[in-house]
Amino acid sequence: MGRHEQREQLFRLLFQVEFHKAEDMPKQTRLFLEGSEEIRSEKDADYIEARCQAVRQLIPEIDRLIDENTVGWETARMGKVELAVLRLAVYELRYDEDIPQGVAIDEAVEIAKKYGQENAGGFVNAILAKIVKCKPGD
Repeated sequence: MGRHEQREQLFRLLFQVEFHKAEDMPKQTRLFLEGSEEIRSEKDADYIEARCQAVRQLIPEIDRLIDENTVGWETARMGKVELAVLRLAVYELRYDEDIPQGVAIDEAVEIAKKYGQENAGGFVNAILAKIVKCKPGD
């Protein structure tokens, strides 16, 4: 499984965060990983699970950053697809030095276009572009 496929599976798992209590997510994660036909190797499953946990732990910080870089769109009002995509992309932009910014943004826009509403790609791109322009700690 390539990085793109891993990222898409991770997005699908993060999407579930909005529909389950935090204490239920470990069980939901196991069900997701065991039930996915796309995730065939234990290595991929472990990677996706670890990344999901890392993003989930930082959701308050990530959401604050998203809220600070939107006008009239706090995370509570966003579509669940767009929110999950943004959370993953912001994690990659701010907390994962192995992923180039351009790759994180391009992948987020593609996932938003595939799973989100009609203008989701542009919406995600605009927010991420603003986040990239502000320095960490701003």
